[in-house]
Amino acid sequence: MFDALSGLLSAFAHTLLTLLPYFMVMGIAFAALSWFSPCNAGKPWWQKRGIVTDLTYVFITPVLMRFARIGFSIMIAVYIVGITTSQGLVAYFDHGHGPVSHLPFWLQVALYLVLTDLALYWIHRAFHSGFLWKYHAVHHSSEDVEWISAWRFHPLNVILGSVAVDVAAIMSGLNTDVFFIVAPFNVLSSGWVHANLDWTLGPLKYVLAGPVFHRWHHTREKHGLNFAGTFSLWDLMFGTFYMPEELPENYGIDDKEMPESFGKQVVYPLLH
Repeated sequence: MFDALSGLLSAFAHTLLTLLPYFMVMGIAFAALSWFSPCNAGKPWWQKRGIVTDLTYVFITPVLMRFARIGFSIMIAVYIVGITTSQGLVAYFDHGHGPVSHLPFWLQVALYLVLTDLALYWIHRAFHSGFLWKYHAVHHSSEDVEWISAWRFHPLNVILGSVAVDVAAIMSGLNTDVFFIVAPFNVLSSGWVHANLDWTLGPLKYVLAGPVFHRWHHTREKHGLNFAGTFSLWDLMFGTFYMPEELPENYGIDDKEMPESFGKQVVYPLLH
C-alpha cells in the first residue's frame, strides 16, 4: 500500500517537475510579450480573475492526462488485445502492435501531429453541442483568457478528448517515444494560442492557429468557430474559420451559475 502510494506521488512529482521549465518560460515570455503587444489591455496574467482555479488545473490536468492515457491503454492491452504479462506490456508500449509501428519514427511523429489535431478538431466541435457542452463550458468559463487558462478542462473533457486520441494512437502501434518529442510542443502551443497577444500571424493564419485566432473562439458570441488547436487549416476546410479585422474581447460563458473553484467546477456539470 505504502509502495503504491509512494510510486503514485513520485510519478505525480515527476510529471510536474518535467513541465515546470516550460511553464516558467511561458510565464516570463508571455508576460513580457503581452506588455508590448496585448490583444486586450488589462492586468498581467498573475492578476487575472480565476488565477487560483487555473493554477489548480495546471497541477491536475497534465497528471490526469498521463495516468489516464497509461491506464486506459493497459486496460485495452489486457482485456482486448490479450496481453497479460509484464514483459508483454513493456514490449507493447516500447514497440507497438499496430500497423503504425512499422513506419519510420519521423513519419510517426508527423502523422501524430497532423491526424490527432484533425481528430481533436472534430471532438472539439462535438463538445460545443448537446450534453457535452456543459463539460466543455468549464474551459470557456474564464473571463480573462491567458496562457495559463489552457489547462482549465473538466476531467471528462480530458478523457474523451486528448486521452482518447492518444490511446487510439497507441492502439494503432504508435511508438510511445513520440510523446517525449511531441509533449513539449503541445504544452507550449497550448499556452501560445491562449496568450494575450494581438498576433494574427498574417497569411499564416490560414494554416496555423495563433493567439487572436483562438481568442475569437473564446468570445461569448463566437465560441462555435475556430476549433483547431494547431492547424487552423481544418477550420478553413470545414467552414468554421473566423478572423475579422477587429480584435476579440468579451470572453466567458452566459451561465452565471458556473462556480469558480476547481472542485465545484468538476461537480457542476454532473448536477445540471
